[in-house]
Amino acid sequence: MQVLERTPTLQTKLPAVGTTIFTVMSQLAFDKGAVNLGQGFPDFACDPALVNFVTSAMQSGHNQYPPMTGVPALRNAVATKIEALHARKYSADTEITITAGATQAIITAILAVVRAGDEVIVLEPCYDSYVPNIELAGGTVVRVPLTPKTFRPDFDKISAAITPKTKAILINSPHNPSATIWSEAEMLRLQEILAPTDILLISDEVYEHMVFDSAQHQSAARFPGLAARAFIVSSFGKTYHVTGWKVGYVAAPASMTAEFRKVHQFNVFTVNTPVQHALAAYMANPAPYQELPAFYQRKRDLFLDGIKKTRLKPLHTQGSYFQCVDISAISDLGEADFCKWLTTEIGVAAIPLSAFYGNGFDQRVVRFCFAKKDETLQLALDRLAKL
Repeated sequence: MQVLERTPTLQTKLPAVGTTIFTVMSQLAFDKGAVNLGQGFPDFACDPALVNFVTSAMQSGHNQYPPMTGVPALRNAVATKIEALHARKYSADTEITITAGATQAIITAILAVVRAGDEVIVLEPCYDSYVPNIELAGGTVVRVPLTPKTFRPDFDKISAAITPKTKAILINSPHNPSATIWSEAEMLRLQEILAPTDILLISDEVYEHMVFDSAQHQSAARFPGLAARAFIVSSFGKTYHVTGWKVGYVAAPASMTAEFRKVHQFNVFTVNTPVQHALAAYMANPAPYQELPAFYQRKRDLFLDGIKKTRLKPLHTQGSYFQCVDISAISDLGEADFCKWLTTEIGVAAIPLSAFYGNGFDQRVVRFCFAKKDETLQLALDRLAKL
């Protein structure tokens, strides 16, 4: 009897998801030999001492499963850091969980609390995993735009979006892609709006140590009314220039952490053991994250000085390692077409902000990443000087 090969037809859970703009632009940059300032990752090495700590952990036998919740020493280090920076005490045992990067942390938080029919507010433009995560959980995405060009939260629109079905709101500061940061007044306003509700907060703070011009990162941990309802997400990869290690953490009240861990243990179960031990040892010295604002502010200023010699109009970068520019004075092309032209003809890749909106809203703004070696940035600037 002949058996025919037949792959069953699948009904996709994410019909709107295709190849991301990041993949498209990175491939185009590779094909054209362009400087890739599109994707947000460093092209320089991390501190060799951190790598040595990983080697030491492996040689010391830390190569089997760690606790599901994370290596105790690392959870303690995270709790100590948060208390020192934000005066909020979290229990390392019951309120800190080590995750396989921030993206896993975010989807795990959403899966833990969002049920079919629940509404989740996202502020656009937003990181591209938020919406698919909510849809996979069976939730309904409620999109609220940040103010165009300034990217400040519009609290009237946020308040108007809240309904009895609202389960959670996602915020991100420092913000990807706009490079803005939330002010203390804005966090207090959010706290006031959420106070009479049972709405949960997912606070994406992966760029927490990249805040410039003597500003201070306003973590949700600083505000009792927000901390009591928040999953606070951060990333060791962003902080220590090791994005490929995919290690992050979540801080949340014990009752919320218990639900988070129920999903986490069946999602990834646990996270790379020797890397956790290495990060714990490395965090004994706070200097690397304390010095990060100055490190990236210098790169921002180097890139900004070059951009100001072109017809690109830079928007103010308050935090993260991104620089947005207005392209209106250079081209009538839409953002996506401009980025393809820039990559092909000028030899520098950027990302259109329209890719961070569900409706492709085009405000003639594109995003560069300056988390690059100085020579990479200078090469890009030499090419952009043609503009």
